[in-house]
This record gives sequence, C-alpha cells and structure tokens, in this order.
Amino acid sequence: MRFVREKIESPALDSLRTVGARDGWLIETPETIRMGFGGAVASVELPAGLDNTVAPVDQLSQHGLSGVDGPAGTGIVAFASLPFDRCARGQLDVPRYVITHFRGGDTYLTHLEGSTDWLEQLSDVEAPFQETQNVRSITYQPAPEEYAHNVALAVEILRRKEIDKVVLARAVLGSVLEPLDAAAIAKRLRQREPICTIYSMPTTDGRRFIGASPELLARREGRTVKCHPLAGTIALPPNVAPDDYQNWLLGSTKNLHEHGVLVDDIVTTLAAHYDHIAADGHPSIVSLRTVAHLGTWIVATASDPDNSPDALEVLRLLHPTAAVGGIPREPAYELIRRLEQHDRGNYAGPVGWIDANGDGEWWVGIRGVIVNGREFEAWAGAGIVSESDPIAEREETKDKLASVLSSVLVDRV
Repeated sequence: MRFVREKIESPALDSLRTVGARDGWLIETPETIRMGFGGAVASVELPAGLDNTVAPVDQLSQHGLSGVDGPAGTGIVAFASLPFDRCARGQLDVPRYVITHFRGGDTYLTHLEGSTDWLEQLSDVEAPFQETQNVRSITYQPAPEEYAHNVALAVEILRRKEIDKVVLARAVLGSVLEPLDAAAIAKRLRQREPICTIYSMPTTDGRRFIGASPELLARREGRTVKCHPLAGTIALPPNVAPDDYQNWLLGSTKNLHEHGVLVDDIVTTLAAHYDHIAADGHPSIVSLRTVAHLGTWIVATASDPDNSPDALEVLRLLHPTAAVGGIPREPAYELIRRLEQHDRGNYAGPVGWIDANGDGEWWVGIRGVIVNGREFEAWAGAGIVSESDPIAEREETKDKLASVLSSVLVDRV
C-alpha cells in the first residue's frame, strides 16, 4: 500500500475530536490533535502483547509514503489501546486517514493513495449533544469494604518487605438509559481537564475506551525519550483554594516515598539502554479538577541514534510502571491478580501511537471509561506502600472514580 502526506487547511477542531472520538482514533494533547478515521486499512497484530517480538516499525515502513515532508507522527501512523496485561493480545491499527493539527501551527493529512472523501466524512458529522445521564444499574468490583480489606492485606505483605509497592484498583460497572456517545464524553473531558491528554480508542473486544490521562508514559523522538510519571495523590475539595493541599502533598512522607520508588525504577530501567539520564531533583505538582499528583520529568538520550529503541520497544521496557503495577514488577503483578480477581482489560494499559520511523507517544490509560452501547465500566487505583491507610486509599479511589464518571453520569458514585 502507498500513502500520501499533504499539508491542509485545518478543519474545525470540534469536528476532528468528534469523528476521532466517536468512530476512529483520537489522541488530543493541549498542543496537538492527532486523529484517525475512515476505518483501518492495515493492522499490526501482537499475539502475545508486549512480550511479542513483532517489530511494528518494520511492517509500517514497508508501505510507501509520498507527498510533502512533515514532522514525526504525520506520516504512516498506527494507533492502539493495549491491555494492562503485557502478555495479552494487542493490535495496532493504521487508519485510512490521519490528520495531525499542531495548535498555532500546521495541519497535515496522510491518506491511503486514492482515498479522497475525507472532507465529506468530517463535514457530515453530527455534533455531540448528549448530556450526562442517570444511572440505571451499578456494581462495584470489589465492594468498597472488600477493597479496603485487600489494601490491609497488601500492607501486611509490604511491611514484611516482600514487595516495595503495589497498585490495587477497583471497578464500577453499570448502565444508563440511552446509548453512550463517546464524542460527548470526550468533549466534556476536554473542557474539564484542559491539561490532560484526551484519548478515544476502539478495543479489541469491540468496545470503546475514552478518557483524560494526565500521565505521559513515554514520548520517543529520535534518540530521546521523555517520561512524566505520576504517583502520590491528594483530593482537592471543590470551591477551595488548592494551595494548602498541594503544599501538604509536597511534604507528605508517604506520598514522596511512593513517588520516589516509581521514579527510581524508571531511571534504573532506562539507564540500561540509554547513555544519558536526567530527572528533576524534586517532584512538582500536577493539579487536575478534583485531585493533585506529584510528577517528575525524566529525559533519556542515546548517543547512537541507530541503536535507539523505538516507541514500542520503550513500552516493552517500562510497562507496567510502578504507577499502575508495583515493584518488583512480577511479585506485584501476582499480588494484583490474587487480590483484584477481575481482569483490568485496557485500564492502565498504554494508549497512543507509533509511526514508521519509530517515533511515538504513549500515555497511561487511566481516568477513562469503557463504553458499549448503554453499558459502561470505569476503574481507579491507588498506590499501596507500607505506610498506607486502607480507608484513605479506598477514599482516594472513590474520588478518582467520581471524577471519571462525572463525564457520564448525573449522579455521584
């Protein structure tokens, strides 16, 4: 197959978000909208997930690309929402059309040669109008009391020094009266979480995963990789100045320990593959609508660009980080399987894209809702260390779930 890259006048951004969120692939950062539509014309299968030896770059680069030059992510691009379980089957999709709009800058269209109806598809889109709905049914997995009990069990294990940290999550499954419009959810998330990356992706089981992730897992640009891990959280009450809460978080021994474990693990992992590693000396505050996190920027650079891991290889190195899994990785993962007893699916898996040059961006698939018709599923997790309080961790997940589901439901869960 051959693709053509053109420079175009930017279509309406609302139309790009609507089409990508509802039926295509959407990754919208505060700086860039990158979306695919028109169906998948090629796919890269990962039968064993990230543990597979498939090299997507080799498959993507087999397709021809002509037209104008453009920056990373504007040529042949494959999108994916991958499962949390790194051994589970995954799939990367190449859309018929990809539009990348840089805010305040240029807009590029890459399309399958001979495909010309992209403007009509964008013009015919129905704007999202659906409001949040009343909940029809709801189930917690596990129940709040059981979750707190699981945290207590994990704390006992951590105090025996068998594991340094584990992230335990819980889910809310429910239904509403009318089929859910992913575009309406994405629009509300964009308005409510302006600093987050909005994503909407099809899943391999036929559902759709929409969310607002604050956490950059990895951005690969040539020989450089940037990560912005988050760990350590405090709820921000509505209509209250957040300064005192944020200052408390910056001084919290428990949260600083949890965050430091995460940063040290990523730095150690990258140091085995990159020549130069730089990380912020102290975490900074990442403030969202209802919660604040501790965040640290990490930059890794390889001296030899020809031996720099591509964006999927970086995922193989890092996922799951201690932000969503634990340390050490394998014992923490086994504890997650034992205590959660419910497959996370795409929750906390990577969402993003990779291009034919190996560049790409991947975010942690959190703060999202998986929809299928009238049904929805949402997850939230908390990082558990030896100093954790089970009730406080349960309330943290409650606040995170309420924030996510406010884009779907009128009611607070």
